[in-house]
Amino acid sequence: MKPENILVDSDGYAKLTDFGLSKDNIKGDNLATSFCGTAEYVAPEIIQKKGGYGKACDWWSLGCVIYEMLTGLPPFYSKKKQEIYEAILYKNPNYYKYHSPTAIDLIKKLLEKDPT
Repeated sequence: MKPENILVDSDGYAKLTDFGLSKDNIKGDNLATSFCGTAEYVAPEIIQKKGGYGKACDWWSLGCVIYEMLTGLPPFYSKKKQEIYEAILYKNPNYYKYHSPTAIDLIKKLLEKDPT
């Protein structure tokens, strides 16, 4: 999920689009293993390539989108892809005075580096 894939229909409802890289039948021990996604929204478990990833990576990308909607940039932003990956793995996003405690709590819970 990324902002470009969230559209608003004629009735004002959000619609998710572009499922070209989506995976079917991801549940339980059945995990995806391909490396795909836009760098700014990729979950740590995808970068680490340790045995696959599940639906937790979708919650991660939702956290990135919410952060970007509130801030104007993704939580881990750089012009260099490798710097983005390093930040996703080892840093925490910056929070600002205009972020409410509720928003910070939600984003922190969605941007949990451990998918378990």
